[in-house]
Amino acid sequence: MSDPDQEWDEGDPERLYVITRGRGGLSQRAALDLVTLIVARAEPHPSMQPEHAAILRMCHYPLSVAEVSAYLRLPMSATTVLIADLLADKRVEARAPVPKALLPDRALIEAVMHGLQKL
Repeated sequence: MSDPDQEWDEGDPERLYVITRGRGGLSQRAALDLVTLIVARAEPHPSMQPEHAAILRMCHYPLSVAEVSAYLRLPMSATTVLIADLLADKRVEARAPVPKALLPDRALIEAVMHGLQKL
């Protein structure tokens, strides 16, 4: 069982190998970037790998892949492999990040500023 206070060292390939079961460059990883939001669609079950269960527990509300990686204290490469497993099992959903709001028209901003100055 993993200790939640344990720091994972990216220089410790044996631990990361065990966590990811030796897997690396998955095709699902290409769709995941730092700001992709992950939302749990299932509850963890007792036979799950501890890291998979932790992701399901923490993603009750949308979290970015970067946040999941930070909370797990794992490198992005290992985190994306774990999330890809859960995506394949349909236990989580990946969502595009919320787009930035479009900036209002410059003329509108100037008109509002002029209106406020006249008050």
